[in-house]
Amino acid sequence: MIFRQLFEKISSTYTYLIGSQETGEAILVDPVLPTWERDLTAVSALGLRLVMTVETHIHADHVTSAQLLKREVGSKIAGPIMDHLPCTDFKIRDGIAFHVGDVALLPIHTPGHTDNHMAYLVDDRVLTGDALLIDGCGRTDFQNGDARALHHSITQKLFTLPSDTLVYPAHDYHGRYVSSVAQERKRNPRIGQEKKLEEFVQIMNKLDLAYPKFIDYAVPGNRACGQCPNDLPEYLQEYCGSMGESLQG
Repeated sequence: MIFRQLFEKISSTYTYLIGSQETGEAILVDPVLPTWERDLTAVSALGLRLVMTVETHIHADHVTSAQLLKREVGSKIAGPIMDHLPCTDFKIRDGIAFHVGDVALLPIHTPGHTDNHMAYLVDDRVLTGDALLIDGCGRTDFQNGDARALHHSITQKLFTLPSDTLVYPAHDYHGRYVSSVAQERKRNPRIGQEKKLEEFVQIMNKLDLAYPKFIDYAVPGNRACGQCPNDLPEYLQEYCGSMGESLQG
């Protein structure tokens, strides 16, 4: 398996490039619009061809590049079946593996951040999207978020994976790249240390986070698999503009 972690600095999003050495096929998990050229360059540099883009959920902090990549190279668009998006070519179902060449990805329905959120188990690692972050977890105060559901998703699904399973989140805001199930069980301040349900719900209810500044444009844009509106305010143009400087090139 070929595996690369790519970072987009505007929304602090990790995009994951997964490729098959056997077939030369590749997928991108959670690709971001401003970095589409960088992502295609990375695919090409590895001697791969992009066949599919995959989403963990309908994002509120960035717009996916799925539609643009499909127009550029013909890659299929995949997303959770429960989102009922007509723009997707492949519907991802909980517990039913799909493949890129000889590499299998097992979808794990992990609601709580959003109701239809998926994580993906790939070999010895799990792409946790926004459900489980390094020393944190996704917020639960919009898009049908539910702290009780998230507690169950993390403690009864992600934390039941083998301890040495690597945790690759969709975001990090502090320069961290990877964790493990064992580490998050032990030290995650929100949900580690066998945090009880009611304590977790109380923690999440007291976060008092600001309203996401791009959500009103990102959610409808992502429901269309990657469309930015023509009337985007100037102060948000970078979210849909050309590629900016990336921390990982």
